[in-house]
Amino acid sequence: MTSPAFENDLKAAIRAIPDYPKPGIIFRDITTLLGSARAFRRAVDELVQPWAGSKIDKIAGIEARGFIIGGAIAHQLSAGFIPIRKKGKLPHKSVRIAYSLEYGIDEMEMHEDAVTPGERVILVDDLIATGGTAEGAVKLLRQMGAEVVSAVFMVDLPELGGADKLRALGVNVRTLVSFEGH
Repeated sequence: MTSPAFENDLKAAIRAIPDYPKPGIIFRDITTLLGSARAFRRAVDELVQPWAGSKIDKIAGIEARGFIIGGAIAHQLSAGFIPIRKKGKLPHKSVRIAYSLEYGIDEMEMHEDAVTPGERVILVDDLIATGGTAEGAVKLLRQMGAEVVSAVFMVDLPELGGADKLRALGVNVRTLVSFEGH
């Protein structure tokens, strides 16, 4: 668990944008955290720490901020990286899964050869809210035979239940900071 001082430092590095993308929503913008070398390094180190010295084969990052964080984590753990993208963005043969959004359904995909059965994978994104995207990614990785060791996020919005949804699937969830509301 992160210390209260560390959590406060990270919270201070994340910009809050009220009424984006619609009235009543407070958007948690991690680009300010990414722009601070110290905050970014501390966040990545904290996300990596539980698996230092463990065998992790791949980091799967969800488009787009999960690519930034996931790339840094993959580097720290000497693991490969799997981009999980919206449908139609990958150039090679891919596997796809539909997932629920707040207002409908979308699809995500990864290359069919991105993971081999039994590989240990950590799923990464910047934020967990309702959990539909992360749940879809976990199911996609498992469909291809990956062992999803954990799902990690910088930010949790616990009132929206996404982290609990992943835990119900048997996935260990690690988050660094949480914010009340949406």
